[in-house]
Amino acid sequence: MEQLVRNHASYILNLVHKMGSNYAGLPPMDWSQYDTFHGDFEKCSLLTAALAHLGFYMLMFLGFINSFLFTPKVATERNREGYAPLYNSFEQLYSRYVYRRVRHCFNQPICSTPAAEVTINERYTDDYNWTFKFTDRTRRCINLGSYNYLGFAEPTGPRADAAAVASRRYGLALASPRAELGSCLLHKELEETTARFLGVEATIVFGMGFATNSLGLPGLLGPGTLALSDENNHASLILGLRQARATVRVFRHNDLAHLERIARAAIAERRWTKIVIVLEGVYSMEGSIVPLQGVVALKKRLGLQLYLDEAHSVGALGARARGVTDYCGVDPTDIDVLMGTFTKSFGAAGGYIAGSAKLIRWIRAHGHAHTYAHAMSPPMAAQVLAAMRALCTPQGLRRVRTLRDNTHYFRRRLREMGVVTYGHEDSPVVPMMVFTLSNISATLERLTARGVAAVGVGFPATPLYKSRLRFCLSAAHSREQLDTCLAAIQEVVEELGLQYSRRR
Repeated sequence: MEQLVRNHASYILNLVHKMGSNYAGLPPMDWSQYDTFHGDFEKCSLLTAALAHLGFYMLMFLGFINSFLFTPKVATERNREGYAPLYNSFEQLYSRYVYRRVRHCFNQPICSTPAAEVTINERYTDDYNWTFKFTDRTRRCINLGSYNYLGFAEPTGPRADAAAVASRRYGLALASPRAELGSCLLHKELEETTARFLGVEATIVFGMGFATNSLGLPGLLGPGTLALSDENNHASLILGLRQARATVRVFRHNDLAHLERIARAAIAERRWTKIVIVLEGVYSMEGSIVPLQGVVALKKRLGLQLYLDEAHSVGALGARARGVTDYCGVDPTDIDVLMGTFTKSFGAAGGYIAGSAKLIRWIRAHGHAHTYAHAMSPPMAAQVLAAMRALCTPQGLRRVRTLRDNTHYFRRRLREMGVVTYGHEDSPVVPMMVFTLSNISATLERLTARGVAAVGVGFPATPLYKSRLRFCLSAAHSREQLDTCLAAIQEVVEELGLQYSRRR
């Protein structure tokens, strides 16, 4: 019997080797039967792109002249022969002479919960943005910058009460990794509740969302593994793949035909222990949604594995708020590794990995976060439990529908203004393209003065000519608040001439 099994395995291996790049003799995927819409990404004109690059290079050139004539009084490296440099010269030049000019628009301190409205501490600078000082004034703004998709980040209510009870019973922190003395009954309850919520066998929770990827992937992948990574994957995924020492090949954003080509080419090489597709449910910088049905079909056709980051989609998508699997009608058990965070839709902190019981046992034994990182704090676990239970009630699901309605309304009104927006119609992340760094500064200054708090994103987080404002919708926003924000945006768009769309 044993000899028969060996002979059969040898036959299958030789068959695959003979079949080469056309894996197991299977024809190419017929993508016409799947929704492969990669998202709406209207391109800017050549003139806009050229002017954005020209403005950036002029600032860099002036910065270089400035640093040459007037050496800044900053820390320098000495006696570091044989060590890697602490500072990158380009990064330092960019930080001092480009980013510093608009630094007042970023990292604004707040002194309230990130609910539908937020309170900003006002500050000023008297040395051209090198340093800032607080005034004694605050500004109340409508919050379009937080990932509070379902409005659970509230200062009062059942979730806040549950967190307060947990802090009195268990303390504010457990001061230990889960593998040592950092586990409590709340963690076990949260893991069981999350598994039922997602429809999988088991989950494991961690204290930090970013670390869920950056410390979880090294325990799952390693040398000999090939990761097929979307070009717009989050930094935590990229860092995790680097630390795992896996080989990475990048495919174009949401381009399933390109993914299929590089997957078949990799299979033809016959040298990888496993090939894993790594992607996100909702891309936080692009506002796009993964075409998951097609990805799962490709995974099954070619015998690949799938790692899905649902940080921005769980809770925010799907009729039952189960994330992109719910939204796309995909069985969650078809996903090998489901990852998500509690920092967005659940108004807390931390993350999870979900899947088969065998997978979770492996992560407990080999995952760095479970062994070394601090456990999730009890108040955060209680907050997530209360939010997750609320999503199983009619009132909780009403929040999901409100978020969807707010998203559709906001995106439609922006298109009517003539601005360029990225992503999918159902994505609560709404990037509005302004294309240049100077436009970010001018737009944010004017919106803040009108009582709207938003987030600007530019180089190096985006390409040079793709600076944008990123609006995040919430179920906590009333229609009146959205109308107030849209009226302010309309005024700024008309004042600065941001109607870049050619579809008007």
